[in-house]
Amino acid sequence: MAGTPTYATPPGFLGVSRQDAAGAIAIAGIPMDIGTTNRAGTREGPQAIRRASRMLVDGAHPGSWVDPATLPLADVGDFALALGDIPGSLALIEDQAAQVEHLVALGGEHGVTLPLLRALSTRMGAPLGLLVFDAHVDTWADNFGQAYAHGSVFYHAIREGLVDPRRMIQLGIRSPVQRDVWDWTLGQGVTVVTAQDVHESGPAAVAARVRQVLGTAPSYLSFDIDALDPAFAPGTGTPEIGGLASWQAQAVLRRLGGLDFRGMDVVEVAPAYDQGEVTALAAATVVWEYLCRG
Repeated sequence: MAGTPTYATPPGFLGVSRQDAAGAIAIAGIPMDIGTTNRAGTREGPQAIRRASRMLVDGAHPGSWVDPATLPLADVGDFALALGDIPGSLALIEDQAAQVEHLVALGGEHGVTLPLLRALSTRMGAPLGLLVFDAHVDTWADNFGQAYAHGSVFYHAIREGLVDPRRMIQLGIRSPVQRDVWDWTLGQGVTVVTAQDVHESGPAAVAARVRQVLGTAPSYLSFDIDALDPAFAPGTGTPEIGGLASWQAQAVLRRLGGLDFRGMDVVEVAPAYDQGEVTALAAATVVWEYLCRG
């Protein structure tokens, strides 16, 4: 094996040095965590994911045989935020995302997904399909008195018509939830596949269900790292036991080739609680799987 040693990979995601987003799939960090309801620290997530991605630069994907080095990638750095101001930060994120044709976002808390969906839905001129990996439904109308926080993302996305809830599917759900929140979510037409459902049915059946729900129209992927069990992703702010194993999530993602995803994010990586970089590596690998899906 020739070339730069893994540990000397440049600091951009997958070692990417290009910063011009024109015609590229743009990688952007969104280091926001002011809307978290438990442990903060996801502001450090983007840099941790970039560092961990050095493990994924040594060749092509062994399933699709796509080599990310051949893709038009740009790491455009981190988006600007309004310090301590959730609505202000959401507005800034939306404005910056609107300038990018195909965005892959590294979070940051899950609240960043809302302005990303606002920007993409506006560009598409229609509601999007949505695949969410998560431990939580994130359809709370109120987060301890705060209208906009990481637990209300999809409540607002549905209410604002950014996504078509009949083309929205959530995988890995297992956290405590109020019955009225659960009933409201299902009542909108959202498909919820619990972590237990994933364990019992297997990745192939889950991927088939995703394909059935999303169909062929444009969709978005949002991956909250707490969808994974804390054994595989301890570095997150709201861990929940009983989650997906890394291999289960990876096996589902590898069966989604050909779907019309127009962007994605991976969120809720909090490096201060990580062990041996395993959470950051899982997040980086999720992005790698997305880029190499074929």
